Amino acid sequence: MMPGRVPILPENPLGLSWHDSNWIPILNTSNVMEYFSERSNPFYDRTCNNEIVKMQRLSLDQLNNMTGLEYILLHVQEPILYVIRKQHRHTVNHTIALADYYIIAGVIYQAPDLASILNSRLLSTIHHLQSAFEESMSYSKYHPSKGYSWDLKVPDKPKKETQREEPSSLFQRQRVDMLLAELTNKFPLPPLPPPPPAKQPAQQHIKQEPKLEKTNDCMKPPPEKKPRLS
Repeated sequence: MMPGRVPILPENPLGLSWHDSNWIPILNTSNVMEYFSERSNPFYDRTCNNEIVKMQRLSLDQLNNMTGLEYILLHVQEPILYVIRKQHRHTVNHTIALADYYIIAGVIYQAPDLASILNSRLLSTIHHLQSAFEESMSYSKYHPSKGYSWDLKVPDKPKKETQREEPSSLFQRQRVDMLLAELTNKFPLPPLPPPPPAKQPAQQHIKQEPKLEKTNDCMKPPPEKKPRLS
């Protein structure tokens, strides 16, 4: 290496993304591998066996009989998610996974490995701990006669203006409508049960008691007067 020249470090692939707007409306399971093998895709290695199969116009099933680097379609959740795996094949039944790529709404990303996730979480934890210690030190006060004390009067923070949510794009609305239609077809709503028949009010049988004729005492004639015997 020439003195004074700084080596150019490769860019972290976890921060990259790639998409082709012409493919997104027609992307499906049958052409997603062809979409991934575009020349401008930085995640695609052109020395893989997929390129040999593509040039010879063979079926992708021939990859099982070859050894070396290859890409396979690992998981599909149409129409929004596709997962592609980069692996090294040694035998028909022995492969070693090298990287995973996921395609969401036509945009390709590289899935982070376990070491990258742990490093990111550790750095985030250390950053928050350091920020907490720095903020706690800002509340520490010293007075020559009183010594150290805590001043925990927190100033009122200005209210942040609520940001308006951006309206969804036409692509997002179409994809959501397709997903809802597929879910409705797979899991149709059960038919509503027929309404129960209306209950007729029960007729109350009222027992009629026989009416007793009341004799009116006022209508009786006065008793007869008997003559007094002397």
